[in-house]
Amino acid sequence: MISVDKVTKIYDNGSVAINNVSLNIRKGEFVFVIGSSGSGKSTFMKMLLKEVEPTEGKIVIDGININNIKRKEIPFLRRKIGVVFQDFRLLPSKTVFENIAFALQVTETSPKAIRRNVPAILAMVGLTHKAKAYPNELSGGEQQRVALARAIINKPPILLADEPTGNLDPETAWEIMELLKEINARGTTVVIATHAKDIVDEMKKRVITLQKGIILSDKEGGYNYED
Repeated sequence: MISVDKVTKIYDNGSVAINNVSLNIRKGEFVFVIGSSGSGKSTFMKMLLKEVEPTEGKIVIDGININNIKRKEIPFLRRKIGVVFQDFRLLPSKTVFENIAFALQVTETSPKAIRRNVPAILAMVGLTHKAKAYPNELSGGEQQRVALARAIINKPPILLADEPTGNLDPETAWEIMELLKEINARGTTVVIATHAKDIVDEMKKRVITLQKGIILSDKEGGYNYED
């Protein structure tokens, strides 16, 4: 599903963000990417989205060598990838329903399909009663649920989440992780960059640890920060 082969990213100021990294993420996997600030997590996620170009190496996503695609093809690549951010990035002037519907409108989904699909995804994330609310009327956890719903409404095979619980209290963070587990159980490949040590320990999933741009460890079944 995701193949990263000998990838290096050196920024214009000479900073080496990713250094000769190779890894494979299989279809349907649930993977955490962890590391301290400056470890390369954000650069890694941005390269998967083709927001940042690797200096060397090759990245293949769902059979597509993204190094070779043209600028006009990038939006089609991103339709394969749902994205959730720490700061939610909802459209403040649109309701919950409209925020989610917007992701379908971009892909030219019919109004009939939008009227059918948005309520279904709202029910999945437990926000049917908030369909007409605006983002500023929601709690942080509710906003992140909307962001999740928007990210998966087009049924992308991959979901990337960059610090999805960073602005949430511990209880709400766990609720979001349970939703991510459910999304993964439906077949979506989930990759999460996070600092949330307790969540990573408890989830017992594959953990890729980056340090100064290299892979320090790649373990199945969780990671004990006390090791």
